[in-house]
Amino acid sequence: MKALFQKYKPYYGENLRLAIPVVISQLGHTLVQTADGIIIGHFVGTTALAAVSLVNNVFAIGMVIGLGISYGITPLIAQHNGRKQYNSCGKLLSNSLLINIITGIILFVLTSFVMMQFIGRLGQDSAVVQQARPFLFLMGISLIPFMIFNTFKQFAEGLGFTRQAMQISIWGNVLNVCLGIIFVKGLFGIKPMGISGVGYSTLIDRCTMALVMSGYILKSDRFKKYLKNYTFGSINRLRSLSIFRIGTPVAMQYLFEVSAFSIAGIMVGTISPIAQAAHIIALNMATLTYMAASGLAAAAAIKSGNFFGAKKHRDLRLSATSNYHIVIAFMFMAALLFTFGNHILPWIYTSDKNVIYIAGQLLIVAALFQLFDGTQVVGLGILRGMGDVNIPTIFTLIAYWIIGLPLGYLFGIQLKMGATGVWYGLVMGLLTSSLLLFIRFQFISRKLRFRQKVIIAQD
Repeated sequence: MKALFQKYKPYYGENLRLAIPVVISQLGHTLVQTADGIIIGHFVGTTALAAVSLVNNVFAIGMVIGLGISYGITPLIAQHNGRKQYNSCGKLLSNSLLINIITGIILFVLTSFVMMQFIGRLGQDSAVVQQARPFLFLMGISLIPFMIFNTFKQFAEGLGFTRQAMQISIWGNVLNVCLGIIFVKGLFGIKPMGISGVGYSTLIDRCTMALVMSGYILKSDRFKKYLKNYTFGSINRLRSLSIFRIGTPVAMQYLFEVSAFSIAGIMVGTISPIAQAAHIIALNMATLTYMAASGLAAAAAIKSGNFFGAKKHRDLRLSATSNYHIVIAFMFMAALLFTFGNHILPWIYTSDKNVIYIAGQLLIVAALFQLFDGTQVVGLGILRGMGDVNIPTIFTLIAYWIIGLPLGYLFGIQLKMGATGVWYGLVMGLLTSSLLLFIRFQFISRKLRFRQKVIIAQD
């Protein structure tokens, strides 16, 4: 064990230094929804909390598509930076910003108008749907500044600058919580807004974060050498396609996984509003650990992209393996927290004992899939850094839509195991994804390492 630790020790340190700010920044996306749920659960009630759950299930699909598209620039920036091709970085940023603004507008239209009509036909409680509609509209608008923020965030992270987005995310969440409480409760002479209050606080928070992040990147001296070609004249079809070739499969990977959980939430909503409220509590808890793991995955993608671009395949393999070690350790601790705190953690959101009981059962299931969830998202990150995105996309489709969701429907609805049965199906999907992605990483990294040895031997 000591020899193994010494072998990976340099990579543990490098990856953690890069990952920790990204983890905190990634958690910022989820903490917005977590804060919304906590405020509504305590200040408005169970029906409103179920409405937040319904909206988050729908909104999460649009959000992760946007995250995936915006992520398309990061491995490319990491690879060009690894090759010291600094002029290309500004050109990629110009193309990425245009793509992401257009994507944000499209997602807003789809989320706020198409889904607005659709949510009334999902077999949900009518009182829940009525409260959900205005909240969904406000969340949809927030996707546009969300995409602008992520454009500059992913650019900076691709260059290895991760602390700035972390700090902005922290202060953004503080702003969101303060405004959410003020708007929902109606403090300082403001009329109580109920569930719409957290929608307005989220929109203001995301607009502020977009302005601060873009202003920092464009004004800071440390980015000047990368931004020399950041002009509208740098926008062209080939650069945009290069971003889409990575961003679109990544968006589909996120979509297949998150939409599986969203549809699972809709399944649970057909059981009862109490079960749906419990689902959002357990899902928010599990999403917090997932987003932390996805921060590790983002750092893994950056390092993999650097080593891949520099053709340092041995370092790539050792760095990637060290990220697997880190995420396994982290998710094991999360599993222990969910297991021993399963009836305590839901009290953060609500005092409804019926909701707490079901949420406690779901947290036990969440504890079961922590290791699978962590290793599969890190596997995706490593492969993205190497530019391998198409085959992993097929893996996620198989894992969540061919295995996870059908089994969830079978266990939860057909066999009447309730919300817990739906989540058992999700466990099987995560297990499948984790195994397939790890096998893929082993295959590609060994092939790259073998080719490098052959070239060295020939020289």
